[in-house]
Amino acid sequence: MTSSARPLILGAPYRPAHAENRMRNEGNVPEARKAFYAGANKNLVFLLDNRFRWMQRFIDPDTAEGAELGCGQGYGKDVLKAKSYLLTDYNEYDWLDVKMVDALETPFEDAQFDFVIASNMIHHVPYPPKFFAEVRRILKPGGKLLVQDVNASVLMRMMLHMMRIEGYSYDVDVFDDSKPVNDPSDLWSGNNVVPNLLFDDAAEFETRMGGFKVLEQGFSETLVYLASGGVTSKTFFIPLPRPVLQVLHGIDKVLCGVAPQVFALQRRAVLEKI
Repeated sequence: MTSSARPLILGAPYRPAHAENRMRNEGNVPEARKAFYAGANKNLVFLLDNRFRWMQRFIDPDTAEGAELGCGQGYGKDVLKAKSYLLTDYNEYDWLDVKMVDALETPFEDAQFDFVIASNMIHHVPYPPKFFAEVRRILKPGGKLLVQDVNASVLMRMMLHMMRIEGYSYDVDVFDDSKPVNDPSDLWSGNNVVPNLLFDDAAEFETRMGGFKVLEQGFSETLVYLASGGVTSKTFFIPLPRPVLQVLHGIDKVLCGVAPQVFALQRRAVLEKI
């Protein structure tokens, strides 16, 4: 157990089976990508633009070379500009630049990249210390790991119980590389409190994980997330005009700023290799 205490509300381990999932299209990444590029869901376009656009501050569009690990549908490459941006995943999707990449043991050279992106994939990684060690290896000194992932707020834990798509357990040590934090045999197994256990105490992360400095953190997404209809797994949504989405985004900033551990459904972190 790390220093992040188990909350009193919905703090007990919760591990739904895939058969209990109340959302559609679980794990069908090609179908999700096809639907996205068909332009059927502008709400989702707005959501994903905001998930990636903040990263550009840490990526020089003319000189930076990087990779996204566990990229899934690969939306980030449409938003971010870089000299080189490799899409990778542990699969053989035709849009990948490098296929069948295990994020715990990549084929890349030491100190190859200026940046690495991990978007909503760390909570699926069974051994976080091995992941961070591998990212340290492939980043240049001063290189950045740009993290966007779930935030296990009260609202997020309530949603997981309602939709039964993924689970969580605080009864893990995210800094122990000998014990998995989720099911290593299931790529879609997710422990949604892992980002909280890693980053809620930045000093503990820097001490116990080593090799990184936490440059900044932030929280985002409440109403915009709920309106999106889902990224890969899908649920009902009402198409909204962009001005309405902008208003919801503004409300989200207030909610996530005032009470992130109640309302924020996503979080971000910028880590620098030292």
